[in-house]
Amino acid sequence: MELSIQAAALCVVAALLALVVRRGSPEAALLLTLGAAAAVLLSLAGSLERLMDFLGELVEESGLSRELFTPLYKTVGIALVVKIGGSLCRDAGESALASVVETAGAVCALIAALPLLRAVLSLLMELMR
Repeated sequence: MELSIQAAALCVVAALLALVVRRGSPEAALLLTLGAAAAVLLSLAGSLERLMDFLGELVEESGLSRELFTPLYKTVGIALVVKIGGSLCRDAGESALASVVETAGAVCALIAALPLLRAVLSLLMELMR
């Protein structure tokens, strides 16, 4: 909870500063926004490591194949990258590029999920026999 409050505070301060700076230098405002986003993401590294450890433990305890969880991890990662990338494009005034990022993310997420979809299809085919 403390980390989320710090992240929100940093982002709000950066957004307010970007509003002030944007009048004189839109490029500097974008760089300020990127810097704040990078700082927050770097501060999340420790929490992300704990989360990944838990997910690894979950895979081991479930008895399911690790290959079934890998597409899930990839899809979540793609979704996070696309959300941040699309938002940054919109902040830069490039809504068309944001749409392209989101479309590419959707395609990449579907491709990443193909092994899981194949496993489900295989299971359904076995049940039908």
